[in-house]
Amino acid sequence: MLDTPRILDTTAQAAAVIHLTIPREQMMKVFGPAVAELMATLAAQGVEPVGAVFAHHLKMTDGQFDFELGVKVSAPVTAAGRVKPGELPAAKVARTIYSGPYEGLPGAWGEFMAWMAANGHKPAPDLWELYAVGPQSSPDPTTWRTELNRPLAG
Repeated sequence: MLDTPRILDTTAQAAAVIHLTIPREQMMKVFGPAVAELMATLAAQGVEPVGAVFAHHLKMTDGQFDFELGVKVSAPVTAAGRVKPGELPAAKVARTIYSGPYEGLPGAWGEFMAWMAANGHKPAPDLWELYAVGPQSSPDPTTWRTELNRPLAG
């Protein structure tokens, strides 16, 4: 289920990220350990995460995800292992909230992209998901909420 999409301008937000290029089918296997690594690195540096974890997809092909797994931070992070300083970019985006389990995300993106096309919005190549409510907050997938952001092409 999608909330009514809206168009808004975002500001750049400092983040700590791990860059991953993985086959699509490995997402569920790689994601959890990478989040744990990210949070452990922040804790070791005394840097507080701000908000939920996100995945900023830079390129997506049929079989591969090229993305930054990250979280916004309260202070700059020092590069350590795979964790690097990064940011969510300033952009004009189309945004909606998807409510439901992660298995429904492909369909939610399809519905969101159809809304964008029907309303004359052209997407930029990247996109990001922010996992506002998920397994870390609730064991019930029907309560999970994922923010879908698609920057708009010039």
